[in-house]
Amino acid sequence: MIQIDDAGSGSLLGGTIIGALRVETNEYYHSVIPLDYYKGENFQKKAYIHYVISIVEDLLNKLKVDKNEPIEVCRGYMFDASTIWLRENNYNYVKTVIKDPLQTKIEQSFEEYAIGLGLPKMFISYTKYPFHFHRILKWVYADYPNRSILCKTGWKSWKKHGNLKLQYSSEVIKTKNLICLKCYNIIPHKSIGKVITFYSNRKTKVFIHPTCI
Repeated sequence: MIQIDDAGSGSLLGGTIIGALRVETNEYYHSVIPLDYYKGENFQKKAYIHYVISIVEDLLNKLKVDKNEPIEVCRGYMFDASTIWLRENNYNYVKTVIKDPLQTKIEQSFEEYAIGLGLPKMFISYTKYPFHFHRILKWVYADYPNRSILCKTGWKSWKKHGNLKLQYSSEVIKTKNLICLKCYNIIPHKSIGKVITFYSNRKTKVFIHPTCI
């Protein structure tokens, strides 16, 4: 049996991972919907949904899927166009909730992809919801020129929160082992740190080294 799922479609950061796995052998392949499909006209036209067709076709070819082999496809909107393609090409598929073994594998793939874009591993390891919109937004504003280009800028939430007014100030660091969100090194306890403050869903402070400003 084949499982097909996506990961990262709800994350502000990066594109979206599409993965396929043969349950019996654990053979697994994945590909990425490029970030450009989440910007400008591409996003408005939902071109990313149609791009999934080419990914699904490629993954099925890599797995050498027979038309009679059962396929489970995530029932989310990401596969609206590709399930039509599967039906038209006489594949044996059903739309359902995808669980393990693919769920864990594809989530790990997206985490590795996000780390490759620059998100620190510790951000993922020690945070329950590492890809929550406002958590990622905080990371973006720590180095806005370099990180804003890694975001799904077609989102309405980005249009609302992606160009906020920033306030800069200095504070004595009262927390031990506080990490600079720009360089990821510790800001020494009781030293002077730079603070970037903005208002999105609430007042948010981003702490960085004075030399990282």
